[in-house]
Amino acid sequence: MTTSTTTRTTSTWHTGPTAVSDVVRGLAAACVMLSAVVHLDLWAGGMKALSVVGPAFLLNGVGGIVLGILLLVWRHWLPLVGAIGFGLATLTAFVISTTPSGFFDVHERWTGIPVWLAAVSEAGAIVLGVVGLLVERPART
Repeated sequence: MTTSTTTRTTSTWHTGPTAVSDVVRGLAAACVMLSAVVHLDLWAGGMKALSVVGPAFLLNGVGGIVLGILLLVWRHWLPLVGAIGFGLATLTAFVISTTPSGFFDVHERWTGIPVWLAAVSEAGAIVLGVVGLLVERPART
């Protein structure tokens, strides 16, 4: 019987700011993708029948999944800015829909699990996008 031992001489784990960046990007991706899945579910559940908001929900869902993947695989500042923009645009549209005038004939209220899941995840995408930009900014000399 033979046994083999493997000794690891180099670590593949990130440390320091890179590790923080990994966590922030992972959480931002989770936030963006959660909002995307909520929008896809709402689109499939009947929002697709609305002329303006229906296609916007579908675009939000597909775009959110793509952006979430980009946050994980492309270490560039653009996906972080995308997360901020995604969160701001989506959350702003929802807030407008809760006003008396609504948003393209959609009138929403701050009730229901999908509403809160999306709102919290979009706020998280904004905050984590900003944190990611700050963590990854070049060091000043």
